[in-house]
Amino acid sequence: MFPSIMIIDDEPSIRQSLSGILSDEGFDVITASNGYEALKIIDSESPDLVLLDIWMPGIDGIETLKEIKKNNAFIQVVIITGHGTIETAVKATKLGAFDLIEKPLSIDKVIVTINNALNFRRLEEENKYLRKKTIEKNAINGNSPLIAELKKQVAIAAPTDSWILITGENGTGKELVARTIHQLSTRSDQPLIDVNCAAIPDEQIEIELFGQEKGFSSEMSARKRGKFEMANSGTLFLDEIGDMSLRNQAKILRVLQEQKFQRTGGDRMISVDVRVIAASNKDLENEIKKGNFREELYYRLNVVPIEVPPLRNRLEDIPILVETFLTECADHHHTPKKRLTEKALKTLCNYSWPGNVRELKNFIGRLAIMVEKQLIDDYDISVPCNPGSEGNTTSAEAKLFSIARLEEAKKIFEKEFIQRKLVENQNDIDKTAQIIGTERSYLEKKLGIKN
Repeated sequence: MFPSIMIIDDEPSIRQSLSGILSDEGFDVITASNGYEALKIIDSESPDLVLLDIWMPGIDGIETLKEIKKNNAFIQVVIITGHGTIETAVKATKLGAFDLIEKPLSIDKVIVTINNALNFRRLEEENKYLRKKTIEKNAINGNSPLIAELKKQVAIAAPTDSWILITGENGTGKELVARTIHQLSTRSDQPLIDVNCAAIPDEQIEIELFGQEKGFSSEMSARKRGKFEMANSGTLFLDEIGDMSLRNQAKILRVLQEQKFQRTGGDRMISVDVRVIAASNKDLENEIKKGNFREELYYRLNVVPIEVPPLRNRLEDIPILVETFLTECADHHHTPKKRLTEKALKTLCNYSWPGNVRELKNFIGRLAIMVEKQLIDDYDISVPCNPGSEGNTTSAEAKLFSIARLEEAKKIFEKEFIQRKLVENQNDIDKTAQIIGTERSYLEKKLGIKN
């Protein structure tokens, strides 16, 4: 299907000549002699681009442009005029026009401008698609009452630009919530810069967060931008803020308040506009009582508190999460999607998942790799039957010690050993092979992976 171009001009000669030229270029062309006629046609034809004259009887080009953009924001509009002024160009651009071309028209310029406008539209559509995919990827999955409330809080807080403190156990998905908030915010087109507060040494915090001027140290000859500067106009995600030392907390408190700082070794004050989202797996109020966290920093960050529930409190979400993770595994490995029986799902729902969603995701990834069948049953799963109880044994252990012959027991143990090590290493085969002291090819053979 060829792009469709609409020409709106009260001069018949211009409509006729442009129509012929653009048709020869492969475009589908529609014409209208005034704004009223054009708006009626647009409602039914929905062209990809409009060439719009400014001076016309009835409603002029500016008013026509307003009406087009009001109901069809995706249509690219190029203004053509014989009386172009800077004021007209500025006004048209503010109303959403892509460009302005002055008469007498240069055909080469018209063709180039049309192609540029159509390419810009394609990029906009691709960006919308990619943003939609990003939002889907970062979606908070589940229909339990706790997750429904979490989604509601995120939907309310995300567009407000307020600072947010996300709390919850390790593996519950605090980073996922932060990314969802950013994607649903007015800053979604700007960067989300994450900082692992627990991983930055005290002596490196200033350089990592605020950057460093060129020549400040012999180790770094070039200027380094810090995380605050990189997050300008976007979102700064301070992950595991509760693990930051008191010294480092003091360093960032004033910067967070004023959003001004100096690079290390510099004397120029740099202003930034960042939204701050912080996360912690610790009870920060309790940490304040212990003297491990600054009270003023806590109240600065905790404008909107959001708590992510542990998986054990929303076990009814496990089937949805399992379906999501199996789909991701199939897409990642380019293999048919596997399924779990009702018994297998029930087994998963009877486990408390102390590692939360992260543990479940790694476990499903292991099943997708290790179980050769397309349908995974309960006897393929080895999770504790009664989590937290003493003398607790896994189904793998029970199966192992019920075997009479040593050779068969060795095979079962080796399979379980490889499975567990894969989970520990996030299903990274190279890393697992290195840690357990074997070759990748040996693991691939045991996993049934064909090169």
